[in-house]
Amino acid sequence: MDPAPVRASPRRLPGLVVLAVLLAVAAVLSLVIGARSLSPAEVWQGLFGDPGTDQRLTEITLIVQTLRIPRTVLAIVAGLALGVAGALIQGHTRNPIADTGLLGVNSGASFAVVLAVSVLGLQNPVQYMWFAFIGAAGAGVLVFGLSSLGRGAGNPLTLALAGQGVTVFLAAMTVGVALGDKQTLDVLRYWNAGSVQGIGWNVIIAAGVFVAAGLVLALLNLPTINLLNLGDDVARGLGVNIAAGRTVGIVAVTLLAGAATAACGPIAFLGLMVAHIARWITGPDYRFLVPYAGLLGALVLLAGDIVGRLVVRPAELAAGIVIALIGAPFFAALVWLGKFRLA
Repeated sequence: MDPAPVRASPRRLPGLVVLAVLLAVAAVLSLVIGARSLSPAEVWQGLFGDPGTDQRLTEITLIVQTLRIPRTVLAIVAGLALGVAGALIQGHTRNPIADTGLLGVNSGASFAVVLAVSVLGLQNPVQYMWFAFIGAAGAGVLVFGLSSLGRGAGNPLTLALAGQGVTVFLAAMTVGVALGDKQTLDVLRYWNAGSVQGIGWNVIIAAGVFVAAGLVLALLNLPTINLLNLGDDVARGLGVNIAAGRTVGIVAVTLLAGAATAACGPIAFLGLMVAHIARWITGPDYRFLVPYAGLLGALVLLAGDIVGRLVVRPAELAAGIVIALIGAPFFAALVWLGKFRLA
């Protein structure tokens, strides 16, 4: 049995190409736009030219290679990870309001960062990134574990309630610890903004390894999600190992969302938003929905970072704040239009 719908099939593959082209254009704009605008010719010189003793070209090379390329790559990697994670969460829970931020991943990472700074005195992002990843993963496992207990086990509402309970508890613990130490509070303020600015290659490469592993598991999991959305009884009758399929999906979500959040802080609403847009384009076939959500996530986060450089220029607004300003009205519009459904 093929659960994939025939709706919108002619526009699926061309749509992926269009999104890839738009992402490439956004990447170029990300290299051009900033506190100091550069022309495409200057960006090219900064990428491939030999500055020699030319002070102006040396400055351009430093801006392009040290500042703008890393933040562009991180925005693409983190956006891709959060988009795919958002689609996977909604598919596995059959819950259209499921999102990494709503299921405890962000609060788990924030709590771990606060502990790393206040207790261990860590200040370097590459150091507390590992604690953020462990905190995000631990919170995700805890939420899914709690939602599997009791009479409502496996119910989407149970998962949402467990996620909110864990999120509120960890948020309270985070604030309680941070308020006792000014240095920790300063780190938390910057962390919670969700920024792709000023992150080094060591952090990006480390996060990229986990994201790559999560993407592999996500691709392997796509046929299973389609069958699971027919209902557990139907999927079981078609030979699906439900426990194994959901475990693979949960591990993929944890790797993707945990790595992205650890690298650049919590980015609220992104996974929720792009998963709904992707579903509107492709229908509920996760073989197409997940790739669309990934590309849309990368495009939206990169565009949000570019907008953040422009709206308060010469200062900058963190990408996470821009995405939240877009995502909150989007969430409200979904409620108003009654679009919280999977098909």
